[in-house]
Amino acid sequence: MKAMILAAGLGSRLKEMTQHCPKALVEAGGITLLERCIEKLKSYQVNDFVINIHHFGEQIIQFVEQKHYFNVNIQFSDERTLLLDTGGGIKHARKFLDNGEPFIVHNVDIISDLDIRKMYDFHCQQQALATLAVRERITQRFFLFDSNNQLCGKVNLNTNERLIVKNKEDKNLKPLAFSGIHIISPKIFSLFPTEEKFSITAFYEQIAEKEKILAYQHQEGMWMDMGKIEDFQKLEQMIKKQ
Repeated sequence: MKAMILAAGLGSRLKEMTQHCPKALVEAGGITLLERCIEKLKSYQVNDFVINIHHFGEQIIQFVEQKHYFNVNIQFSDERTLLLDTGGGIKHARKFLDNGEPFIVHNVDIISDLDIRKMYDFHCQQQALATLAVRERITQRFFLFDSNNQLCGKVNLNTNERLIVKNKEDKNLKPLAFSGIHIISPKIFSLFPTEEKFSITAFYEQIAEKEKILAYQHQEGMWMDMGKIEDFQKLEQMIKKQ
């Protein structure tokens, strides 16, 4: 299986932790976020990786070289001249990913025990364009899904925005929060906009009326978004208790 690790973000919410290194190389429990992500995906037989880089991108390259590429095939999708957002980043990495088979996209700052293999098999069985890992949790932004797990819209509690693009007559759409992990079929490359820079989640919303964008719920188990300093402190406490 192939996987793309989204590691080009600025990590601005981490303040001093990312002043001199990229978020991907910030240590969580003594191990960098990037290494945690690679090793997790390797455990599910992922052996081809592409990592997009921007903020202190050369440090990520050097780190991977020092780790002897983790004994797998790792390529870099260079966004150092222009940060392309999530959708643009995936589009830019097409030459590494488009081999006719579904591929995994995983945010570097997500730590979870989600069974990637089960999610991948679900995606293939359902023949979806994209399958999104989602769960019930406290947040301000949600995707809306119908009883068939099809993406139908979104809700943003910060702006009071509610967008319904499919099944408008369904009054029982379920709000679920995106977990930063998706399985995507290569057909998506033919649907991408001409723009170089765009959000993948906004793109999902735009095409959901016609395409099969499905929820994969993983309510049980551990999931953490390492976006704030407090999250690293929480993980450290969890590790000490083990």
